[in-house]
Amino acid sequence: MIGAAFAFGLFLAGVTWVYVSLSIFGGMPAWLAGLATVLFCVVLTTFPALAGALFVRLAAANWLSRSLQFAGLWTLAEWLRAWVFTGFPWLAAGYSHVPPSPLAGYAPLLGVYGVSLSAALAGALIFLLLKRALAQSTRTTGSRPRLALPLLSLALILAGGALLRELRWTQAVGEPLSVALLQGNVPQEIKWRPERFADSLRTYYRLAQENPARLTILPETALPAFLDQVPGEYLDALRQLAVRQQGELLLGIAVAEGRRYFNSAVTLGVSPPQRYSKGHLVPFGEFVPPGFAWFMAMANIPMSDFTAGSPGQPPLDLVGQKVAVNICYEDAFGEEIIGALPAATLLVNISNVAWFGDSLAPAQHLQIAQMRALETGRMMLRATNTGMTA
Repeated sequence: MIGAAFAFGLFLAGVTWVYVSLSIFGGMPAWLAGLATVLFCVVLTTFPALAGALFVRLAAANWLSRSLQFAGLWTLAEWLRAWVFTGFPWLAAGYSHVPPSPLAGYAPLLGVYGVSLSAALAGALIFLLLKRALAQSTRTTGSRPRLALPLLSLALILAGGALLRELRWTQAVGEPLSVALLQGNVPQEIKWRPERFADSLRTYYRLAQENPARLTILPETALPAFLDQVPGEYLDALRQLAVRQQGELLLGIAVAEGRRYFNSAVTLGVSPPQRYSKGHLVPFGEFVPPGFAWFMAMANIPMSDFTAGSPGQPPLDLVGQKVAVNICYEDAFGEEIIGALPAATLLVNISNVAWFGDSLAPAQHLQIAQMRALETGRMMLRATNTGMTA
């Protein structure tokens, strides 16, 4: 029960932005959005709760076995949470240990779950040290607390991560590249209004014109329309801006193919047109799970019926780099990002975090992007409509 209570509090505090997106921006009744958020947190809680129950049941005999057992079960629960029901890897412990944490050094070798494992093991050792020290302080006589081995183990974990952080795992490829990440800061509540469409076109053209670069990146659904609804002369004007720099412009926009709709990124510039379409869609945000049409009918979320892009899409060939594009929360699935390696030399994430307002989501998403850069040894360029572009 302690594990379940902790996990429920963690998720309730950490994913309050679900309520923000459903109610404040999605128009869902507040009571239903609140209930959906709580039920979502309950589902997420089952993973660490089961890990805690199994830890109590196994009850290893010595301190080292118990510490390893706790860390292993905690990490297993995080890994399962990233797979079941299409997966939700958000709030994995490893994401809280991007630099300057010494544990970030384990990311290139072990990935985010290896960092979670080291963090959970360090936490178990700290708990053991405090427990033993506290027990000794309540005694008037007796032996000195057995702290040496747990303390040494903790020091080795921290020192190992710190040393690994000093290693260079990859080398730079190609010439220095100028990049412009454009953030239009168009509020979500007015973005999809038809009368604001022309303003969005002007905003992004002006930003591209004022910030010339060889690689210009616009965020997810930067233009609130399908590609074939955007005036051809406007797309030609963007293309000419890129051509003047002997470069490319990457535009986040929805693409229609018959009755199928894709959340995509398309290129405009000196090379032939290329496209990436999002493969890992967001349940309830980009597709409706079977049996939940009634639920989504109570919200107003534009373009919530996308088709997934094909798996294994190759990196885009842009300005001498092989660019692996991912859209929105796709970058939370490290095993999918790694699939583009070793061919990819650059990672690009385009997102629309305006759906989550001033919640914790933008900062959490930035940490996730940082972890992907650590794991892959590649720069991650991140362009968002609002929030944290980096």
